[in-house]
Amino acid sequence: MEKIRFRWSYIVLPLAILLLAVVSAAAFYGSLPQETTYRFSNGAAVSTIGRGAFLGWSLGMQLVFVLIAAVIIFLVISASRQLHLAESELNKTLVGIMGNMVALPQIIIVYAMLDIFIYNIYAKALPALWAFGLLVLFAGAVIIAVVFFRAFARSRNIKTENTSGSETNGRDQTR
Repeated sequence: MEKIRFRWSYIVLPLAILLLAVVSAAAFYGSLPQETTYRFSNGAAVSTIGRGAFLGWSLGMQLVFVLIAAVIIFLVISASRQLHLAESELNKTLVGIMGNMVALPQIIIVYAMLDIFIYNIYAKALPALWAFGLLVLFAGAVIIAVVFFRAFARSRNIKTENTSGSETNGRDQTR
């Protein structure tokens, strides 16, 4: 029986979004004014912050989400070892969903960061953040539902044989 082990694919989306945020920050940093507007009310600027502090907070939040994803994966893998769960396609899919789900709020934060960049550099605003957030969450829910249904449908047809020749559901029965 092969135990569940760490795979980079379990946190690939949070890492990719962190990289996208860093690249975006590097591309726009030089064009941002020293005092960057980050909060608006009825289209008017309400609050400003230094551009370094703004990027620190934005990228810091992205890093925190990547760390949260890594901790989630560590805890799930540790729990699966305590429960003697074997590595199966279903388990790999479910662990991957758990780690990569953190990407949903990250996408919304990157959008907000890009909106602030565009407003401060070009004096234009992207469509409403709340609408984008709802769209991302809805799309994420649909994608997660499809992946879950496909994974469970595949797992119904998969049976493994343990060393005694009897069929099992992928969980080690010899504790």
